[in-house]
Amino acid sequence: MFSLPGLILLGLFLILPFVFAIYLSFTNQKLASPLPVRWVGFDNYHRVLTDGDFWRAFANNLLFAAVVVPVQTGLALWMAILVNKRIRAAKVFRAIFFLPVVVVMTVAAVIWFLLLDPNRGLVNGFLGAITFGAVEPGWLQSTLWAMPAIIIISIWQGAGFQMIILLAGLQDIPQELYEAASIDGATKRQQFFYVTLPQLRNTLIFVITITMILAFRLFDQVWALTRGGPLNSTDTVMVQLVDTGFERKQIAVASAIAVIFFVVVLSLTLIQRIFLKEERS
Repeated sequence: MFSLPGLILLGLFLILPFVFAIYLSFTNQKLASPLPVRWVGFDNYHRVLTDGDFWRAFANNLLFAAVVVPVQTGLALWMAILVNKRIRAAKVFRAIFFLPVVVVMTVAAVIWFLLLDPNRGLVNGFLGAITFGAVEPGWLQSTLWAMPAIIIISIWQGAGFQMIILLAGLQDIPQELYEAASIDGATKRQQFFYVTLPQLRNTLIFVITITMILAFRLFDQVWALTRGGPLNSTDTVMVQLVDTGFERKQIAVASAIAVIFFVVVLSLTLIQRIFLKEERS
């Protein structure tokens, strides 16, 4: 009974819309069209799966996830260990590390757009100063540097969230384990690998899983900064879905993209869960 309100909201705003999207994916529905809706079977799925732009966007998603998941998780773990120590102003550091999480991505994107400006941005000004002008990338205007820029912004914005989860896991580790390891002569490095990491196993699995799902949902940064450009170098499946459904008004094709993407992400998550099994307490 206590879970009933949540289940009702979950059904109304998640399950029913997705079921409706599955239905739309088998039709020729337009977002705004007087044409009668008719059943087209798997035509939309065939169109998506044979579209080179879709696979290019999916490859960008894979690249983004392959870099962001390990780097962001590692950075978050380092920050969590740092603020978990008994140092002065630890709470201040926690607030600083977590601050990017509470910044709305659209606002953060505007700030980063100014920072990455190739002519007046502080980032290129700093790089030019320390390299005597040898390194001054075009960032968002370059097919080579646009995706790395999106990756940097995403890691900066999301690492604080993972840090809070990992910090909770660190504080749940019994101190007696570290005391016993210290008495046995274990170094700080050995304590990290043989005490901290094993005790954080379930927390790390949760963080990695959530980070991977969020990485595949990449949209805000790309839409605000590049709209998938230049030359589709930062295009993602979510960007393509929104562009197809709301810009080109092909809501049935966009629904097919959504269903395919759901199946792919669900499959990757299940595979990850098979290889990274949580320990039962």
